[in-house]
Amino acid sequence: MAAVLPNSGAMAEFVGAFDVASKLTDQLYHCRFSHLWNGVATRHSDTIDTKFFVDGRGVVVGLAHTAFVESRQRSGRDLTDREASFVAAEFLRDRLEQEDERPLYDVPEADVLRLIKSLGIC
Repeated sequence: MAAVLPNSGAMAEFVGAFDVASKLTDQLYHCRFSHLWNGVATRHSDTIDTKFFVDGRGVVVGLAHTAFVESRQRSGRDLTDREASFVAAEFLRDRLEQEDERPLYDVPEADVLRLIKSLGIC
């Protein structure tokens, strides 16, 4: 089992700032993680929402909550907020590399589980 990435420090520091270059045009995106929250309360969606700033513009990456439940069943433990932030950052990185720039991404369960596995989190 992979080591747990604990929730230590300020939430805005869970994921360090990162740059993403588009594979299509080499445009460089500057990304900064802000925070996460339960999307049920704000968007009435079954997601864990994460907020990033991409070139200063707010972007929300909503991770399907059902993936968190499935991940817990598979691994026997909950993902930490920091781990969820890493998953969201990886999804955002993938999308920006394809120049798929949006203010809101809803990430389906299968993609969240794929990213959890590829990052070696659980």
